[in-house]
Amino acid sequence: MIGQDGGVPIPPLRRNPVQRRSAERLGRILDACAELLDEVSYEELSTRAVAERAGVPIGSVYRFFSNKRAMAEALAHRNLDEYAERITRRLAASATSDASATSDAAGAGGGGWREAMDVVVDEYLAMKRGAPGFALIEFGHPVPATEPPEQPNHLVADRLRTLLADRLGGGRDEAAEERLRVAFLLAVETADALLRLAFRMDPEGDPAIVAETKELLRAYLARVLD
Repeated sequence: MIGQDGGVPIPPLRRNPVQRRSAERLGRILDACAELLDEVSYEELSTRAVAERAGVPIGSVYRFFSNKRAMAEALAHRNLDEYAERITRRLAASATSDASATSDAAGAGGGGWREAMDVVVDEYLAMKRGAPGFALIEFGHPVPATEPPEQPNHLVADRLRTLLADRLGGGRDEAAEERLRVAFLLAVETADALLRLAFRMDPEGDPAIVAETKELLRAYLARVLD
């Protein structure tokens, strides 16, 4: 399956919802999973507890997911879809209020890719502070120390490059495009580490670290985007 903007593949469900009622039930299951992850650890999460919170039979959970890991993966990818939608709405609103923002891809201050990267950080912060279950799952389910981690930041970086394509400019050759891909991955990995630090320092995200993260992203990406 493909994400809503045609970018990131999402984990296949055991059974895809066909009818509206089935899709709504799947949504309730993921909502319940997210709510419970604000209350218990991933290790304590159970499919039975999710079914009870969602108000559905346990068989309905297993109709879509083979285990809680598959359910957490689906929630992580739904988070990424929501994140992309939030960024898209913010940038569309900005373009409506200030038409020059979309035409000045390299301008200093508010427009172009710099504004877009600020929005990327701001919407992550908003989800970290308020989206159910996001603080634990984010864009990739937590795994025990004995299991190899996945690479959700690769998915995030690729999704953002696709989403922000009109802000990043075009006309690059293959080598320049590869350099941009690597730069975006490094930017996402760096921002991830710094923003985790910000939330360790302050439950709402330390403002000074957030501000420095934005400055770092602008300075680093300017090497490939200006």
